[in-house]
Amino acid sequence: MSKAVFLTGTGTDIGKTYISGLIVKKLAEAGKNPAYYKAAMSGNDRREDGTLIPGDALFVQKTSGISQPLDEMCPYVYENAWSPHLASRVEGNPVDLKVVRKGFLETADKYDYITMEGSGGILCPLCFDERRIQLEDVIREFELSSILVADAGLGTINSVVLTAEYMKARSLPIKGIIFNHYHPGNIMEDDNIFMCEHMTGLPVIAKVQDDATEIETDADILAALYDDVKIK
Repeated sequence: MSKAVFLTGTGTDIGKTYISGLIVKKLAEAGKNPAYYKAAMSGNDRREDGTLIPGDALFVQKTSGISQPLDEMCPYVYENAWSPHLASRVEGNPVDLKVVRKGFLETADKYDYITMEGSGGILCPLCFDERRIQLEDVIREFELSSILVADAGLGTINSVVLTAEYMKARSLPIKGIIFNHYHPGNIMEDDNIFMCEHMTGLPVIAKVQDDATEIETDADILAALYDDVKIK
């Protein structure tokens, strides 16, 4: 049976895609048949033929070395680097949860470990005009637990604790925190991480330095964070 986990962040450009690539790479090297999936992807470049390149998916594919086709990784791809609800208002093709579900379950049929990345932070709206879909609706659709990706630097205590408390209040389980942009020996960052652990009660899964090519957490420990995909 396929397993999955959701990666959300304390905000946009926090490094979710970078961390996703490292996690998928680690699982692939351990022979665990991993895949990547994202409901909606904004801020993408166009090919010469005018079609959009799903940049986050391409990054994960190249970083991890997996052979999963790009068109299996994300059903909604937008050019403007905006929240998907606004990008689709301008570009068309609004997010439909049925389409997201279909693509996710097709991925679950082929791969054993699905790393599903969110757009922006936990409150990101995926669709607003045609239907009301928040990022958390996707998490609930598949009954997923999340990994919270955060910056190790200044301001992270506030953003981590607020995100964790919101998710707790909304019954969205979190398995732990991965801190990105970590500098070993930095007294402020080490204290930030300690305070986030203390104030949220969540374990730290990994501390990832800039330009890291590996996530140091053992593949079996990462795999244990994934839950069985529940097919309703």
